[in-house]
Amino acid sequence: MNKCSIAIFASGDGSNAENIINYFKGNDAVNVVLIVSNRAGAGVLQRAKKLEVPHLLSQREELNNPTFLLLLEQQKIDLIVLAGFILKIPTYLIAAFSARIINIHPALLPKYGGKGMYGDQVHKSVLLNKERQSGITIHLVNEHYDEGKILFQKSCEVMADDEVRDLAERIHQLEYQYFPKIIEDYINRF
Repeated sequence: MNKCSIAIFASGDGSNAENIINYFKGNDAVNVVLIVSNRAGAGVLQRAKKLEVPHLLSQREELNNPTFLLLLEQQKIDLIVLAGFILKIPTYLIAAFSARIINIHPALLPKYGGKGMYGDQVHKSVLLNKERQSGITIHLVNEHYDEGKILFQKSCEVMADDEVRDLAERIHQLEYQYFPKIIEDYINRF
């Protein structure tokens, strides 16, 4: 197998991105070669600098321009990993990276998925509906929000006294534990 080059797209703090980068550090078969963010103030950009991973800011207009694909091709990107990226991936990019874009969602899809359902919005909805379980879903990306083929799900209990931050922390721990491993497993099936 040739070395797999990953681009991580993230909009926020970047703790999942850092976890993935550290997981694959020193791996002869997988390398994170690029971080893409759509927000100038995103913490993921600072993490990328600290970890010495090339990064770029790509607003919605740039992402939606098919010339963005040339940049990914120049970097020889094999796989895109969405780690808290809140923009919808354009159709041309989904077609170019068919079955090669992986997302993580902080709930057990198909529940609590779709447009606007990310981060604390998901956790608030789970708590409001008094769910007994939540969890993570790792899935391929298609042209519809959170409807791609599910690769992995892991649940956790929702406690009666949970607040949003409590549930979010429990979900983050699942993400850190499983996301890099599922990415690796998927790459091994290429």
